[in-house]
This record gives sequence, C-alpha cells and structure tokens, in this order.
Amino acid sequence: MRAPWKLLAPVVAAVALAASTSPAEAGTKPARQALDELNEGKSRYNVVQNRFFLKENRFEVAPVGGYVPNNPFAKRYVAGLLTAYHFSETFAAEAAFLYSPDLGEGDLKDLTHTLVGIAHEGNSEVQFQQPVDKMVMGATFAARWAPVYGKINILGERVINFDTYLTAGAGLLTIKEYYATYDESLEGQAEYPTALGDAVNKSRVPVNLGIGMDFFLSSSIAFKIDARSYMYFDKKPQYDPTQPVDESRLYNNFIASAGVGIFFPRMKTRNYDF
Repeated sequence: MRAPWKLLAPVVAAVALAASTSPAEAGTKPARQALDELNEGKSRYNVVQNRFFLKENRFEVAPVGGYVPNNPFAKRYVAGLLTAYHFSETFAAEAAFLYSPDLGEGDLKDLTHTLVGIAHEGNSEVQFQQPVDKMVMGATFAARWAPVYGKINILGERVINFDTYLTAGAGLLTIKEYYATYDESLEGQAEYPTALGDAVNKSRVPVNLGIGMDFFLSSSIAFKIDARSYMYFDKKPQYDPTQPVDESRLYNNFIASAGVGIFFPRMKTRNYDF
C-alpha cells in the first residue's frame, strides 16, 4: 500500500505549477492576445454596449414642426430646421432656424377677444389695449450634450436605441408687437370686433435652453422630440396707450416640437467590444 503523502504528490505539483505561472505568461494565450491587439489604443465603450447607431463625426439635419403653448394671446405654429455636427457620441454643435407665420387677427386666441370685450363693456370711454407679441423668425446656436443613452425593447420584437440631450446657447429672435383693441366698426361684420394696429418689429437676443430625445429607427434616421425655451428681457406690457412703461421683465417663448433627424455620411462599421 502506497503512503498517503505519495498519493497527494501529483496534486501538490499541479498547484505549485499554477502558482509559478506569471500573469504575463497567462496573457500570452492566442485569444487574449488577439483581443488586446484589437483594443490597443482605443477607449472603452460606454456602459450600454452594442450601439447599432453611431453619431460621431456625422452631420444631422432635422426638419421639425412645433407649437408655442405658453403664448396665451396668439396661436403660434412653428416650422424649423435643426442642424448639428456631432464631435462624439456625447457632444455636438447645433444651429436652429425657426419660422412662425403671422396670420393677423386670424391667429388670435379667444382670451384676447374676451379681455378686449370685457374692457369695452366695463367702460367704453377707457382706452384699453391688449399687447400681443408674435415670434416670427429665429436663429440660435447652441451646444448639445447627450449624457443618457439606452434601449427600449418593444413587445420583445424590436430594440430601439435612444438618447436624451440637453442644449444651451444664444441667438436672435424677430418679434412682431401688436396691440389689440375693440373696433366698433366691426360689430355685426366679424365674429369678434377685435382689431390689431400696425405691428412694431423688434429683435431680441434670447438665451436658449432645451431638452430632447432621439429614437434611432435606422442607421441614418431618428425620430426626434424637442422642447426648448427662448428667454429674453423686454418692457412690461402697456395696457394704457397714454401711460408709457419703462420697467422690464423676463419673457419666455417655449417651443415644443417633433421631427425627423437625418444623419450623414453613412455610418462607419462599428468594432465590437467582445
């Protein structure tokens, strides 16, 4: 019968051999060496792996349509074009161009007609005018930061990539300033006897702050939803034409929009991090 220590000798030898192998020698295995060569000089991917849509070094053109929900006196529909160049998956430089048609009395909201009518019925001798500001055109430039990236699994059938971005910048807005008044000559001839005087054109430099999301439908197309504020200082509303106002306040044109982002040139083939 063999001694117990002789039975354990092979096990002890195997453990000693494994302990004597250095990490450098272990890393020379063919599979590991090939992976190291593939990733040499490359930064690690983001936490969420396997993006099928990459933005780095690509241009984006996005026609959008939107609305200004926080203007209580006039309906403001907006058409625009957002353009951007993506320096990386996270940072981009953006230029936005906006246009909102002016329809005169045709885009006044009911609140404007109501306020003008109440003032006239209360005392027709009092001169009351309701200020109405209409944003007509805009051009802004901003930086875009997309810190959040993720995936949505729709009913277990399809995975849609998305990211969330923030924008900050400045630009120029063209605004038409009107004063709505009660016009007795329109009684019985129009639905509302409200008239707009001549517009005063003015330009303001707004601060642009916004947030949006891109849902990537293919390697070149994304569905975009966007919301941003254009904030600027201007004089307070003047309701009595005989009493000028010199004080200022902060105004905000909030635009909510949706559109389609088109990316070019064609996306380069991505190297997977195995």
